[in-house]
Amino acid sequence: MEIDLTTPALLFSAISLIMLAYTNRFLSYAGLVRALKEQHQKSHSSVTAAQIANLRKRLYLTRAMQVTGIASLLLCVVSMFFIYIRLHLASVYIFGFALVLLIISLTISVYEIYISVKALEIHLNDMDD
Repeated sequence: MEIDLTTPALLFSAISLIMLAYTNRFLSYAGLVRALKEQHQKSHSSVTAAQIANLRKRLYLTRAMQVTGIASLLLCVVSMFFIYIRLHLASVYIFGFALVLLIISLTISVYEIYISVKALEIHLNDMDD
């Protein structure tokens, strides 16, 4: 398989937008952590404890999403460099690995969304009680 210099570059805008979304998620979690800390200090309810556990899991997943996304972007740049120095076979494999990391990042993102829905269910169940 032959790829040219523009092939890995195609992912730059996509990965950049994905990283922006991940960063926005992370920032919203920071606000949630502060709010939950105040809520937890006022009352140690089981709902707050469940939300904290859920948020902790989501933070770890977001970190994994960011790390794999950044690694994917880095490998795209390395792939472009290998194309530039005419190591085409190595660049193809590196680009393939970058795609795999991007797939992993997106898969983790889907799982994190599933967990986020569970957090909302905790709120809804609390409102029903």
